[in-house]
Amino acid sequence: MTSPSIYVVAFFVSLLVSVGSMPFVIKFAKRYGFVDQINHRKIHKKEMPRLGGVSIILGAIAGLIVIRPESDYLFGIGLGALIIIITGLIDDRYVLDAKAKFSAQIAAALVVVGSGITIPFITLPLSGQFEFGIFTYLITVLWIVGITNSINLIDGLDGLAGGVVTIALSTILMMAIIDSFSQHLMIITLSVVLIGSTLGFLLFNFYPAKIFMGDTGSLFLGYSIAVISILGLFKSVTMFSLIVPVIILAVPISDTVFAMIRRVLNKKKITSPDKEHIHHCLLAMGYSHRTTVMIVYGLSLFFSGLAMIFTNVTIWTALIIIGLMLITIQLYAEFIGLFGKSRRPVIDAVKRLGMMDKK
Repeated sequence: MTSPSIYVVAFFVSLLVSVGSMPFVIKFAKRYGFVDQINHRKIHKKEMPRLGGVSIILGAIAGLIVIRPESDYLFGIGLGALIIIITGLIDDRYVLDAKAKFSAQIAAALVVVGSGITIPFITLPLSGQFEFGIFTYLITVLWIVGITNSINLIDGLDGLAGGVVTIALSTILMMAIIDSFSQHLMIITLSVVLIGSTLGFLLFNFYPAKIFMGDTGSLFLGYSIAVISILGLFKSVTMFSLIVPVIILAVPISDTVFAMIRRVLNKKKITSPDKEHIHHCLLAMGYSHRTTVMIVYGLSLFFSGLAMIFTNVTIWTALIIIGLMLITIQLYAEFIGLFGKSRRPVIDAVKRLGMMDKK
């Protein structure tokens, strides 16, 4: 069995490589045109390098070299990641259309499924285990593509996506260690190196950012957390399986689902961008950039806490937790005015109470 101390070493190696490579990545991005241009959807006011994902990837690779994990799935995960990384790099330089990006994501997901990583069932309170059968592969591909895009969509403010991913990965890491350290070595390995490298990136990305992660980073992190969440951690939990990662990732998942519904209701393409995501709504209420990010962090921590409690409670308590989560998501839907209700009354009420952040 690998000594736990090697994971500590790998964490710091990932962190240091991510931090150390960042100045070179920034110079490279500016020199060769990997920059985020200003437009009506952007929050930033100047041209920004957007290749920070490369430092995240370099840090993760360095950490993996330290641990040298052994897994039958490693080649498939790596090949899928390579497809995602190449797609992200091309998009950060030339901007790919939605069809090309989706095609690449599906290809990466198919590689993962081909390596044997699948979601064969979901276990629900009261109704028991539900086998997906012939739909196992389709469900797995949809999960990987969906989570990959959810992280990509929430990457709208300095430090937002990186922080949400770090919170989710930290939750998965803690649950893996508590459940069985020896049985979840691959999950622990990937989580540790990604947390380290992402934290290194956040040192340069938290407001005011010096660099963005770009699609190279957001697609890679989304893909990584999608794969990690189905590697087997929650299949050993008697009562619950896929529900747990859904709760952990409730913020990006709900934001993505509501974005799709919103665009359908507005008769727009589901791939068309807008400024109605949760972070845009908070900014519209007058909250500062930093405060908005912290609020979303708080929501992520809330759902991560629910997920950890969820795996160690009775069925009825679990149902209460699910209800609490659904109520929170419903309040979020009301907040963003998803079904045509204006959030102006909410904004005006907050102003009258003097709760606006004027920083």
